[in-house]
Amino acid sequence: MKRLTLVSLVLFSLTAVPCVAQNEETSLFDSDGNPVAYIAMESDGLIIYTWSGKPVAYLDSSSDVGMNIYGFNGKHLGWFVRGVMRNHDGDGACGVKAVVNAPKFEPFKSFKEFKPFKAFKEFEPMRPTFSQSWSGTPCGVFLFEGATQ
Repeated sequence: MKRLTLVSLVLFSLTAVPCVAQNEETSLFDSDGNPVAYIAMESDGLIIYTWSGKPVAYLDSSSDVGMNIYGFNGKHLGWFVRGVMRNHDGDGACGVKAVVNAPKFEPFKSFKEFKPFKAFKEFEPMRPTFSQSWSGTPCGVFLFEGATQ
């Protein structure tokens, strides 16, 4: 199983959310360094789009460090902490460029599709202890769990 580099996590610290606001878009990569999705700063918050332009999830504030990840279907997907999207097992599913090994070239993004309405949100489950491993579930599959039909 691929390991997240502890040094990258420490260096990245808590700057994941401000970098989205400043740059308007922040790319998300899978464990192999492939660009899969991106976070866009929009008038109604931080929206996660796949590279093909489908809105699948959004970031919501949290009482603890980081942010909750919710699908437009209302499902709680995980947490975005220190540049890593983590699932309910505490494993990394996606990460920003600073936390993945050898990120690959980012091709042009497709046009954004219209956003669906946000469904009623599930309650945030108890956070697990975060691991230093990548999840066996690919980033795209993780994010598509929040997509509406």
